[in-house]
Amino acid sequence: MDKVLELNEYVLMAALIFTVIALICNIVVITGRSSTVTSASKAKRAPVSASANVAGGDSALAASGARPDGSAEAKRKTPRKRGTRPQGLGLYGTWFTIVATVLVLIYLGIRVYLTGYGPFANQHEFAVSFVFGILLCYLVAEYAYGIRALSLIVLPIAAVLTVYAMAQDTSVKPLIPALQNNLLLTLHVGFAIIAYGAACVSCAAAVIYLAYPHIKIKKLPAREVFDDLGYKAATVTFPMLTIMIALGSVWANVAWGRYWDWDPKETAALVTWLIYAGYLHARVTRGWQGKRSAWLLLLGFAAVLFAYFGNHFFGGLHSYA
Repeated sequence: MDKVLELNEYVLMAALIFTVIALICNIVVITGRSSTVTSASKAKRAPVSASANVAGGDSALAASGARPDGSAEAKRKTPRKRGTRPQGLGLYGTWFTIVATVLVLIYLGIRVYLTGYGPFANQHEFAVSFVFGILLCYLVAEYAYGIRALSLIVLPIAAVLTVYAMAQDTSVKPLIPALQNNLLLTLHVGFAIIAYGAACVSCAAAVIYLAYPHIKIKKLPAREVFDDLGYKAATVTFPMLTIMIALGSVWANVAWGRYWDWDPKETAALVTWLIYAGYLHARVTRGWQGKRSAWLLLLGFAAVLFAYFGNHFFGGLHSYA
């Protein structure tokens, strides 16, 4: 088994390489370096009259990348329709991200098969699971909105977290008694990685929203799209966090005889839940949008990171992980 586990580490390394390559492809596409010549040739082949531009001719806008008023906001391209495949180098960026996601899933699957329990025994396993959640949620967001710019935030986080996971102890050790409820813990971790992955996507959308006036890239969609995407991702994060905490409480009662102990990690998870609950409440009932809601999303993801890494500094019942 040790030999297979050692070889399995190369799968994770390959996932890291594909993540970095996907990021490079997306950087080239987003900055427009790969499409300058193509766009110019398309513009020459498909000239459009001013009246067609006023009428909103999509083909003309796609070819020229500008609108009649010439403003910076007008030159921003709207996201592609749901399900429309990216073209050129962008297609490679998407496929490299998919390959990286599949490799991470394969890595986790092999490890679960060999160990006989879910990816929850140590920091290494949950870090890799966190990476999977981030990549999966990013791919869903890219498919739904066609916003490749999110990768400039999401993929570096996934890459750094992968490096962190590889630096942790990867050895397999017997489970401590508290971790021997396989089903509950697998579900608990499963909901956690989706919650954390969606939180990462909402954070990326918030970062781009706040930095939008200073970004010189013309291929970005309207600023409000990032505000909407951050909100939609948060509507995934909150219920996943709710189920995660509920399952964790049931597991805690089984393992330690109490549902809640104000352990540092439990408290951090509760604070994270309260932040996203406050965000959704302010958004729905108070109409909070724009900068205020974006800052709340950044605070929420900061709380996610604290909940994940905090046990390194404060110990507690979760210090094994």
